[in-house]
Amino acid sequence: MKIQINTDKNIEGHERLAAYFSEELEKGLARFEEKITRIEVHFGDENGEKFSLNDKKCVIEVRVANLQPLTVTDHSETIEKAFSGALAKAKKSLTTTFEKQKSF
Repeated sequence: MKIQINTDKNIEGHERLAAYFSEELEKGLARFEEKITRIEVHFGDENGEKFSLNDKKCVIEVRVANLQPLTVTDHSETIEKAFSGALAKAKKSLTTTFEKQKSF
């Protein structure tokens, strides 16, 4: 499973940050790892330097073998909270997708 972390110009993309989020993805989606080929994470600050609530955005795109990519988005006041929300949505979506496949 390949993981790619992307940030916009308003978010500093440190190696430590990328390592942390990659580790969290691997732990959180471990039960699906045989089916996932690639994960792309995009972080953004929608208002730049202006202050606003819930202006941090995290988009997670999960590419699953033989299926369309699954994309989830979450907004929050920090990138960590936005990431946690998006990861929870991705887990739920993947669980639903694979449960539906089993029923066929």
